[in-house]
Amino acid sequence: MPWRFATRLWMLGLPLVLGCGKVDYRPLAIGKNGEIQVVIDSTLWTGPVGEALRLALGYYVQTLPNPEPLFTLRPIEPRTQDDLDRIKKFKNVLFVAALRDSSRVSRLVQQAFSAEALQAVRAGSAAVVPRRDLWRRRQLVYFVVAETDSQLAAAIRQATPRLRAAFNEMAREWLAAEMFEKGRQFHLEDTLMAHHGFAVNVQHDYVIVLDTTRFVWLRRVLPDTWRSLFVYYEENADPARLTPAWIYATRDSLTRRYLQGNAGGFVQIDYRQPLETRAIDFLGRYGYETRGLWHMVTELADGRLFPAGMGGPFVNYTFYDQQSGRLYMIDGMVFAPGFRKREFLRQMEVIAYTFRTRLEAASTPATP
Repeated sequence: MPWRFATRLWMLGLPLVLGCGKVDYRPLAIGKNGEIQVVIDSTLWTGPVGEALRLALGYYVQTLPNPEPLFTLRPIEPRTQDDLDRIKKFKNVLFVAALRDSSRVSRLVQQAFSAEALQAVRAGSAAVVPRRDLWRRRQLVYFVVAETDSQLAAAIRQATPRLRAAFNEMAREWLAAEMFEKGRQFHLEDTLMAHHGFAVNVQHDYVIVLDTTRFVWLRRVLPDTWRSLFVYYEENADPARLTPAWIYATRDSLTRRYLQGNAGGFVQIDYRQPLETRAIDFLGRYGYETRGLWHMVTELADGRLFPAGMGGPFVNYTFYDQQSGRLYMIDGMVFAPGFRKREFLRQMEVIAYTFRTRLEAASTPATP
């Protein structure tokens, strides 16, 4: 289904592309990370279109201690120019409209498209159009348009992976700026590169707890929360070993050996709770993303493992790096009792996605 259309988004007061070399002095977008302002008619929001949106972007993540939505969706139906001006300030904005409607949102969105594009949409070709930095810097705006409600819902379902990936990438971009604005510990990154041939960005208050053969553990400990990230790798690895079962067994083996509590317990995957693993392209490498819950356990005299009460969510990226012949595992854990965990876990994603090898660092300098 063709989704690329020539649009005339300046009709909504959108800025033209800046000339080469010019600095963008517009203010940064505002709003909470993980929120999307959905510009939509109320009748669409309460019907199948709204349901498709909630399944695509607002579904509840079951691999958190208390399920939280992937994104918090804020439906808005602008009635005045002031309403539209406020919408233009936000980080994430999603316009959703059916051309057959006579609603304000539909009329507004139609002004953004050329006559040729509108004709194509009316002929049955839904439009899913992204625009970066339209009104403010570090902003993502999507237009999802179709002729009828049913076509609109179908277009959202088909575009779901694309929408999730785009808004997730924007969320990580915002978090990266916030996390590293106080400074990075470049000397620790250099240490990782020198000792192990890889590095990740190290936030200003992380410490390396353990640096041993093929295993590095970093932690950020605050008065009421902590975050933890470890990286493990195997040399001359066989990529055929990379399976979900191998990931679970290897993670449990590593945490039992290295991530131990003060009372003698150790960290393990909580298999009583939802555990999700999917194949992904991790920075151009074949791998898996695993999400679930960890908990602290102690081993009884008869060998049984007894939960010790402490726990939280984790996200794990395990992948094969063809250039080095290594299997890597990057694992981020969160302990934050009494707090929502979604954005804390996204912070672990941000660090994981700064991964680079010595060859990559030599060819492409890391950016904050």
